Amino acid sequence: MQEVKILGIETSCDETAASIVKNGKDIMSNVVNSQIKIHQAFGGVVPEVASRRHIENIALVVDTAFKEAGLSYEDIDAVAVTNRPGLIGALLVGVSFAKGFAYGLNKPLIAVNHLYGHIYANFLEHSDIRFPAVCLVVSGGHTSLLVMKGTEEYELIGETLDDAAGEAFDKVARFMNLGYPGGPAIQKAAEKGQAGKYSLPRVFLDRDDFDFSFSGLKTAAMNLWNKLNRKGEADVYDMAAEFQAALVEVLAEKTVRAAKKYNAQSVMLAGGVAANSELRRVVKQKADKLGLPLYYPSLKLCTDNAAMIAGSAYHRYLKQDFAPLNLNAYATMSIL
Repeated sequence: MQEVKILGIETSCDETAASIVKNGKDIMSNVVNSQIKIHQAFGGVVPEVASRRHIENIALVVDTAFKEAGLSYEDIDAVAVTNRPGLIGALLVGVSFAKGFAYGLNKPLIAVNHLYGHIYANFLEHSDIRFPAVCLVVSGGHTSLLVMKGTEEYELIGETLDDAAGEAFDKVARFMNLGYPGGPAIQKAAEKGQAGKYSLPRVFLDRDDFDFSFSGLKTAAMNLWNKLNRKGEADVYDMAAEFQAALVEVLAEKTVRAAKKYNAQSVMLAGGVAANSELRRVVKQKADKLGLPLYYPSLKLCTDNAAMIAGSAYHRYLKQDFAPLNLNAYATMSIL
């Protein structure tokens, strides 16, 4: 079989990333330049700052990816890039660079949906995923639940109607002065606390659909935190534990309900919040009761990276599903 090496470029948020993946599975290089320390001072990502940093870093990050892979520019077969969804300014940096790079090398260009890239991260590391499968995609900007009939066949069955889970983590962590990014900060604090000492709502858990809502949970947590502070009864560790438990319970329960309804053979987690150890533990516990295996990427492939973009592009390459050189970027777009 012919070897197909694809350069992937990812700039949808605050990581400038480039990777070269062979035949959709073999990661030859995976370089990520994170801006977390820059944005920590602001308690979240500043889009204009992120875009400018991408401009400064992208050429060096791509060059480093080639050096780590031991390849020259001409050795790749295609250029893949995230063009949706994300911060529009950040996306445009990656798309513009990828178009110029592909044109200069006379190589095909492949557009990749960022959310599908997160899903595909599972297939980079697991070869025994059986279908149909239910996949929970949960990150800073997106929370979606899908049923998959194959690696490229999926149906959206539920999504957040307001804040994404990662966004709720970030906002509550900032409100409680735990730092940024919020998910890891709350997880760390929760390890020292106990859920149940305070009470927060499990929003939408009483509904039969697979949609989510975290805006109400976020507001309830903030209001309770203010009330406890006024009474001098606030414990940051117990509060973090309860907030995490409330959010995770809804995500996990809806995921396994979907697995049961759609007769899934596998359950998958994807996206940055899939790195949360409590989410992994609770979903596994529930999936085990149904006799279903749980899959999720390693920590380095949960967060934004370009290996997931280059890997997922392989199947489009085989189908000659190439993008035109007037490819644009889109801040919001359905996962479908």
